[in-house]
Amino acid sequence: MSQTDSPRMEEAVTRVVAFFEQLAPASVADLGRIYAPDARFKDPFNEVRGVQPIQQIFAHMFEALDQPRFVVTGRVVQGQQCFLTWDFLFAFKNFHRGEPQTVRGASHLVLDAQGLIVLHRDYWDAAEELYEKLPVVGALMRWLRRRAAQ
Repeated sequence: MSQTDSPRMEEAVTRVVAFFEQLAPASVADLGRIYAPDARFKDPFNEVRGVQPIQQIFAHMFEALDQPRFVVTGRVVQGQQCFLTWDFLFAFKNFHRGEPQTVRGASHLVLDAQGLIVLHRDYWDAAEELYEKLPVVGALMRWLRRRAAQ
């Protein structure tokens, strides 16, 4: 990749970050504007290929959680790869209602020559960031963590 392409990738990453920070139920249908048709997505719970399955993951997020949103806290762009750090803010619908929750994580993105995401891999600790916040499972996870630390 030449030096002249670098500003174009920076612009593409800026567009991707803005899209995710403004993501809303109505904009899930527009994910094809930032993902390539055959894009791959993987997180601790999902592994899918294609825009429609990716849309289903984000649509489910809005159905399952109250006011989910992403805040990108850092980024590194090198060639066609990007690493984003983020806070995912939300509230559970079924318990701890209205209590703000935060999951901290990171995404590795690979973009194509058109600036579309071809690979999106999320990294976050499901045990620490999610399971420990759940009523029954959380108590078990906290107990296991204490036992492991002894």
